[in-house]
Amino acid sequence: MASSRLTVAHDQNALSVCRIFDMFAQYTIPLNGTTSLTPASVRLLESPAPVTIVVGFLVAGLLVWEQVSYRRKKQHLPGPDVKQPIIGALLESLHPTFDGYLSKWNSGPLSCVSVFNRFIVIASTCDLSRKILNSPTFAEPCIIDAMWKILEPDNWVFLMGKAHVDYRKGLNVLFTRRALRIYVPIQQKVYAEHFKKWLQLGGKQERYQMLFREVNLDASLRVFFGDYIPTDVAEQISVKYLRITAALELVNFPLALPGTKVWHAMRSRKYIVDEFLKAVKISRERMARGEPESCMLDGWIKSMIDITSGATAKGDDEENVTRTTRYFEDREVALTLLTFLFASQDATTSAVTWAFQLLADNPDVLAKVRQEQAEVRNDDYDKEVTYEMLESMLYTRQVVKEVMRYRPPVLMSEYCTVAFGMSVRAMVIPTFWPALHDPEVYPNPDNFDPDRFGPNGSASDTAKNYMVFGCGPHVCLGKEYAIGLITGLIGQASVKLDWEHVKTEDSEKIIIFATTYPKDACILKVTPRSRSPVTV
Repeated sequence: MASSRLTVAHDQNALSVCRIFDMFAQYTIPLNGTTSLTPASVRLLESPAPVTIVVGFLVAGLLVWEQVSYRRKKQHLPGPDVKQPIIGALLESLHPTFDGYLSKWNSGPLSCVSVFNRFIVIASTCDLSRKILNSPTFAEPCIIDAMWKILEPDNWVFLMGKAHVDYRKGLNVLFTRRALRIYVPIQQKVYAEHFKKWLQLGGKQERYQMLFREVNLDASLRVFFGDYIPTDVAEQISVKYLRITAALELVNFPLALPGTKVWHAMRSRKYIVDEFLKAVKISRERMARGEPESCMLDGWIKSMIDITSGATAKGDDEENVTRTTRYFEDREVALTLLTFLFASQDATTSAVTWAFQLLADNPDVLAKVRQEQAEVRNDDYDKEVTYEMLESMLYTRQVVKEVMRYRPPVLMSEYCTVAFGMSVRAMVIPTFWPALHDPEVYPNPDNFDPDRFGPNGSASDTAKNYMVFGCGPHVCLGKEYAIGLITGLIGQASVKLDWEHVKTEDSEKIIIFATTYPKDACILKVTPRSRSPVTV
């Protein structure tokens, strides 16, 4: 009996297996070389349900994995508990707001956000920011994808370690006291030309942000290249630098397709570098003939000639002249000056815009600037300004330092690191605003007070919190150049012009276009200044 039941069960199991294979065969392609499908196969393929289910499971799985990955990276950091699927904080990155940044800084020493698959950690304290900037072994500038395409991969800004240090040493010659003396008269001439243009507006109110950019870019272009760049080319360069600025967003379309911001920026860079190479060639020819230096480029080329010829390195008043430490090819020179001018036209323009607005809103500060100018110039307002005169404008320099503390042009910098308590590689952003508005270091930090940098003030531009120009291996090379340019510009304007700030509800609101600006673009009325006595 048992054997009989076992035989029946075996037969039934065999029958079931055969039925399963028969059902499977209905949906398979025959192996005899034909391509015909059974009716059941056709019905299955025509039905969208199985494909939809599979795709749905795949998408759901990817979305779940994305959230798990984000949470694993986020750990204890303040930030959104759930990442917006796929794009993350893309919209915030495309249209950043100062209030949005401020909320992140106020959320804790470290906070986080994610854009696509890029995990971003924001450092909000002075100590953490300095730690990142001063740790080249563990943190390096994090280059956005578009920057490689726009500035060229062989640009010196992408160098790291010893190669970067050695390259920077070769650039020190461009910012010595001897070099800065050459630059001041060039800048003063440019200021006078642009003041005339402003006065041609007849005192009508105008948004001056772009006018400040024009004078700043023109001054730096003439300092760097003298008259080697024709006026019409200089105007084109100004337009093309705007295209480059627009393309260097944290998040941008990754492909340089025709019509995209990156595509326009790459074409702009090519035009600019080609014109710079022409200037380098002319300068080399002039310096080889022993003609006098007239700009930064000439001084740089002359220094290279000196090191190859073994010339002595003595300057005015027996001051030792710092010479370049290496020979630079034409392309290296052009790409270096490309980055110098890019940094200058953004950050310095921001500082100049805030300076004019704040001086108009604080007439007591402007009166002190004018009094100092009268003393430095011995009441001769047409006297040619020298670098030594700029150095003696102590109060005006205090104003410049306070402007950049109160409204720093650059709010943050992007670095990549694997240190500082994070288990995965991430973009880490040291920030500068919180350090510059720390009430323990700068009492009443939201007040504009140049006296805090005066003889009786407690602030110092060398203190660790004053990170306007960054710190560490990548600290700004042109710090003194920038301070001198802004000091000379507002000093000259204070004795040549009167200006009134037309306040709007957006005057104190901060917008971000690479650097910071007043939202209304600084509306002013500019008129000639009378020679009335200066009073404080």
